[in-house]
Amino acid sequence: MSDTTLPRGRGQEKPRASSVPDPGDPLASKSRRAPLAVAVTTVLLAALTAAVVDTLRTGDNETDPGRVLAGYAVAWTLFAAAAWTVRRVPARAAVVLVLAGSAAVAVAALATPPRTSNDMFRYAWDGRVQAAGISPYAHPPAAPELKHLRDPWLFPTERPCEGWGLTHTKDDLCVRINRPGVPTIYPPVAEGWYLAVHVLSPADSRHKPLQIGGAVLAFGTTLALLAVLRRRGDPQRAPARAALWAWCPAVPFEAVNDAHIDTLGVLLTVLALGTATAGARRGALLGAAVAVKLLPVLALPGALAGQRGPKRIAGVVTAVLGAVALAYLPYVAASGVGVLGYLPGYLQEEGYESGHVRRFALLRLLLPDTAAGVAVMILLALTALYVWWRGDPARPWSGALLLTGTALLLVSPSYPWYSLLLVALVALDGRWEWLTVTMAGTVLYLAARILPGFPLQAWAYGAAAVAVALGACLRSARGDRHEVLS
Repeated sequence: MSDTTLPRGRGQEKPRASSVPDPGDPLASKSRRAPLAVAVTTVLLAALTAAVVDTLRTGDNETDPGRVLAGYAVAWTLFAAAAWTVRRVPARAAVVLVLAGSAAVAVAALATPPRTSNDMFRYAWDGRVQAAGISPYAHPPAAPELKHLRDPWLFPTERPCEGWGLTHTKDDLCVRINRPGVPTIYPPVAEGWYLAVHVLSPADSRHKPLQIGGAVLAFGTTLALLAVLRRRGDPQRAPARAALWAWCPAVPFEAVNDAHIDTLGVLLTVLALGTATAGARRGALLGAAVAVKLLPVLALPGALAGQRGPKRIAGVVTAVLGAVALAYLPYVAASGVGVLGYLPGYLQEEGYESGHVRRFALLRLLLPDTAAGVAVMILLALTALYVWWRGDPARPWSGALLLTGTALLLVSPSYPWYSLLLVALVALDGRWEWLTVTMAGTVLYLAARILPGFPLQAWAYGAAAVAVALGACLRSARGDRHEVLS
């Protein structure tokens, strides 16, 4: 019997797979490109980290807004490039890059005191007031009842009251806190965070503990996004998605350097939407997020997406309301209806009513000023109903992104930190075009001093609306409802 006729396994070896990769194999091609992608992404992240430090050391948004805006533009460009190249990095290496990059940009943002917002100083004051056993809703910072809590950091007295973030009150006080004549506006979970940071901080540590707290929250959100995306999404694409939050310039600038409390609400919202089912746990986490900052309430229709059973809907809504009520309870006991703080006055001051020209820029192009506010409420209600009725229960963040992004486009706020929640929802869903809404708020906030009289609000948010529409058209043309980062 010849060798060619011997039974396999006795006289004939099994054919071995070739050790030479097939040049036409896409997996082999990606494997060959992986080291280059890792190297390029690493260089881009290093450049992004340096850009964050350089921008913060440039100055603040009042003395040199043009240079600050230019630094932001460089950071956003580097972020976009890194978010593109990381898609070519193998998943395991990409996770390392995402975490390392998230930590690097957060640490970089600790390089200076806050540069574009003085909200942090109110946080520090509220923590100090609570540590003294006083409700933060009881008295404004300038009240004589709180005189014994003042210090030279928040109430400087040894120099003229001039410079970034300083306010001179009618009572001849120099204050670093904004709106020193009114009580705090922040909900109770936010106030609990301020108290915790104050208690855990060394004496005279000033702004740094709040910035470090912001860095911890930002990095924790990166970890939460990775966990949710790996468990409920595509593990291979999870790192590239999480990078949309981890490396986004809004995170080091707004969440860390300015230490905006919105980041705590973002983390709780991500955890809420990442739960496996719409139940009490999802509702409780979302309620806690709402008790940090009211904006996460826009995620509620997404959290209920596709739910038809009254029992399940009631369970989530009851948990949301219960968490908010429980958080407010000790403050209501101390301050009564005063827990509303300056919220009603703030809404009026910021123009959240019909006829005000500081808001609703896009609708005011089509409608009378007096009708714009009502139209916004109707459009948001219809969008919320659509998200609840037609939303995908397996992707609650998708509907939350649609409603949150639509609200920001219609209301057109000038504060970029309001869209930190939007950035995290973009990371969950992958629809990167919504990041242009964050960019619009940033441009409006920084460039308003450079272009006085120019209709920047309408142009910035109008450009973002066009970008969102183009992204949706691109996805529709590709027959890909959710994913564009493939």
